[in-house]
Amino acid sequence: MLNIEIDGKQLTVEPGTSIIDAADAAGIYIPRFCYHKKLSVAANCRMCLVQVEKVPKPLPACATVVTDGMKVMTRSETAINAQKAVMEFLLINHPLDCPICDKGGECELQDLAVGYGTGASRYTEEKRVVFNKNIGPLITTDMTRCISCTRCVRFGQEIGGIMEMGQISRGEHVEITTFIERSINSELSGNIIDLCPVGALTSKPFRYSARAWELTSRPSVSPHDGMGANLTVQTRSNRVMRVLPRDNEEINECWLSDKDRFGYEGLNSADRLQHPMIKRSGAWHQCDWSEALEFIATQLKRIRDEQGEEQIAALASPHATLEELYLLQKLLRGIGSNHIDHRLRQSDFSADASLQGAPWLGMSIADLGQLDSVLVVGSTLRADHPLLAWRLRQAIQHGAQLNLINPVDDDLLCPVANKVIVAPAAMVDALDQVLRALAGESADASAQAIAASLKGGERKAVLLGNLAQHHPRYAEMHALAQQIAELTGAQFGFLGEAANSVGAYLAGALPTGGGMNAAQMLDDPRRAYILLDVEAELDSYNPAKTLAALQSAQLVVSLCAYKGKAPDYAHVLLPVAPFTETSGTFVNTEGRAQSFSAVVKPLGESRPAWKVLRVLGNLMELDGFDYDSSEQVQAEALAGGIGSKLNNALKAPVAHAAGSASHGLQRIGEVLAYHADAIVRRAPSLQETADAKTPAAWMNGETLAKVGAVEGMDITVRQGGEGAVLKAMRDDRLPAGCVRVAAGHPATAMLGGLMDEIVVERAGS
Repeated sequence: MLNIEIDGKQLTVEPGTSIIDAADAAGIYIPRFCYHKKLSVAANCRMCLVQVEKVPKPLPACATVVTDGMKVMTRSETAINAQKAVMEFLLINHPLDCPICDKGGECELQDLAVGYGTGASRYTEEKRVVFNKNIGPLITTDMTRCISCTRCVRFGQEIGGIMEMGQISRGEHVEITTFIERSINSELSGNIIDLCPVGALTSKPFRYSARAWELTSRPSVSPHDGMGANLTVQTRSNRVMRVLPRDNEEINECWLSDKDRFGYEGLNSADRLQHPMIKRSGAWHQCDWSEALEFIATQLKRIRDEQGEEQIAALASPHATLEELYLLQKLLRGIGSNHIDHRLRQSDFSADASLQGAPWLGMSIADLGQLDSVLVVGSTLRADHPLLAWRLRQAIQHGAQLNLINPVDDDLLCPVANKVIVAPAAMVDALDQVLRALAGESADASAQAIAASLKGGERKAVLLGNLAQHHPRYAEMHALAQQIAELTGAQFGFLGEAANSVGAYLAGALPTGGGMNAAQMLDDPRRAYILLDVEAELDSYNPAKTLAALQSAQLVVSLCAYKGKAPDYAHVLLPVAPFTETSGTFVNTEGRAQSFSAVVKPLGESRPAWKVLRVLGNLMELDGFDYDSSEQVQAEALAGGIGSKLNNALKAPVAHAAGSASHGLQRIGEVLAYHADAIVRRAPSLQETADAKTPAAWMNGETLAKVGAVEGMDITVRQGGEGAVLKAMRDDRLPAGCVRVAAGHPATAMLGGLMDEIVVERAGS
């Protein structure tokens, strides 16, 4: 440890610490613009100049490492004069238009100009002007305000994984810009809004809608993926206006994905359901809550008494809160039915009898960044788990090896040590090859390389992604991945698909006790369905089969914040509150329970779903529905703790049938990043991004030729008789015999299974 002195304060710090970090730890503020704790040191703004004893000129505190006995003065006359001189230079070309700048009130330059600027400028020459750039639907630019701190450039290189912005020209003419006038397409792009210390980069959806001092900030948790990123939700007049990151080093650090940041726009969608509605004689009628709930209770009792409780089922979204999921399963089991499931996009349930607990990440989120070797199986990482993908890139920057078994070969913005890109039907055999290599048996070269990678290093993991969990042979993949992890001493885990993929298990939203799983409920349709936050045509493995089952039912009750297509198959619509209008808990993929409260009042006559289910339980005359708060529900749902209930291991082996023969073309049906849940689907700005464009039918050149299509041609893709007209597109990285057609989008909502056989025809044939 080194002994130093800053402004007369004696400090003890570790070798290698910069002056600015030592000062921050001691609570001594040094002004800065280019410095950021998560980015490399650029030292180009010079605002942090300080005086160091025996050094003839001021030094940048961010780029100067402390030495033993160093004496630093941050408030001496020399330091202050240097800082004021830098401020004067920064303001030479900066426009004096703070009242109309969207950053006004939260601008670092504005704040520091008060302390280090002068009341008048000595610069009388004409100021320069930098033309603005259109860099996409999420970020707006006022580049004349840019002070070239390069935070946005360094973020792209070091965190985002792709250099989308850079600096051109020299001297007074220097400017930050994108390359060849392209848009910013990173899934983490919104973070440069937070990083920008001036008004050069601001939020396009939020622009000119409110001032910082008009907003009320409240903490919350993201509902969009399994990470559970910590949010600060800012509101005004009972409306969510903006979402910002809330620092949590163990989860999202200080970052947010664009899905988390801009998804809030969907909360204010015109499609919001604001009043209960009942369908009578084929027509929809608005009603009050008591009428709707009494109608539901009466119909459920009738179906139970006349046709048996086994005819009542429930399908729930894993994006619902722990409390909502717990009360839904309690309601079903109180009625006498165990037919409840949240695994709507899963197709293979043959391992259910061998599950020993809730599948989870198998480690902490922070530990992902410390891995030496990792095998990811079946995942569109950047789309499904943007910030978990960043954690893995973090590990790779420190020397880790990433291995991949996948049906798609998307750019992960990092080196991939070994990859096996095969059709979904061949993924099980690819895993089996790795297992054989580890066992010393004959295996192909790629499997040998992956096995060698997993044998090396101390910290390693085998992770199953969304595509693996949706796979028709998921149970075999689960068993093989578990064996690979055991043989290599690796952690075995799952990249949780949704906010409560773990919490739904803990809540009991599963068909235990002999109940039907999601697939069985649709193969053998029930007479009554209760849907919780489910959009049937977008949230299931086989939308066509799901819609057919619901349309044949006598009673379908939809508890959802949105109308969507529910009027086509439901009989009762109940407006329930999204996460910003209710209290609840999400248990993220690492098994961490994070509770939150409402930040605004429910819209219209919307009600928190846990309260609706509580009243419905009482109307059904069931015991145990007398709760006064969501905290009481949570305490009951998590009685006994979480840790003992997390377990990825199968207690019995699952037989592996060798062979990967597939008849015809096979669909690769991943879910688009901005169509993963009901809220982001309705966020206008996200829907204008490149990642949200209408799905196409992607094939490699060989497959395109085989079906008689050329790139750009309209073709019809069919599953089970239903068809969608899409553009044929070429991607030679895809395996032969596969057609990549995304799910979760209205354009493909009439198709069948995500990884089932698909037929391609010329449009109109």
